[in-house]
Amino acid sequence: MSGGLEDAVAAVQNGGLVVYPTETVYGLGADALDPTAVERVFEVKNRPRGEPVSMATPDVETACAHTRPTDRERAFMREFLPGPVTVVLERGPAVPDRLTAGRDRVGVRVPDHDVARALARDGPVTATSANVSGQPSARRVVALDTPVRAAAAVVLDGGETPGGGSTVVDVASDTIHRRGALADEVESWLAEA
Repeated sequence: MSGGLEDAVAAVQNGGLVVYPTETVYGLGADALDPTAVERVFEVKNRPRGEPVSMATPDVETACAHTRPTDRERAFMREFLPGPVTVVLERGPAVPDRLTAGRDRVGVRVPDHDVARALARDGPVTATSANVSGQPSARRVVALDTPVRAAAAVVLDGGETPGGGSTVVDVASDTIHRRGALADEVESWLAEA
């Protein structure tokens, strides 16, 4: 179902799933702090339960409120967020095991996209591509996998997205888990900071 931002926010607050545009690909959003909603994301994507899902927040301050970043991690976030970078941080107490696959760290995104950040203003949303696991990520709404489209309470059509993926980095261990946009800049920052 198509709809507007208010419809999407309401859907997330009611435990529903929403497809939303980002500066990379379309994301599948649910209330990241609600284990039941997060479980629905895993089900729809057919994602292995041992693979964690990241969460999106509207700004660095909100990301810090749900995690326990070090000063160096905060400096990194101020440098690269918002942007196509996922930062792996120690999770706060409200972040459920379901999201992190039981790990003590969580991936955090602050998308460089107004709609994505607006969707997360009332609370973190899941930040995972809106596709069935193993299938290509959707850059246009018409390319959404049928199960994802069918499960979404609201689809926010932002036109064609640029594509690519976020760089996933654990600043604490100076580890880039996945190279994507800005990977070279991230690598240089880690080497110098």
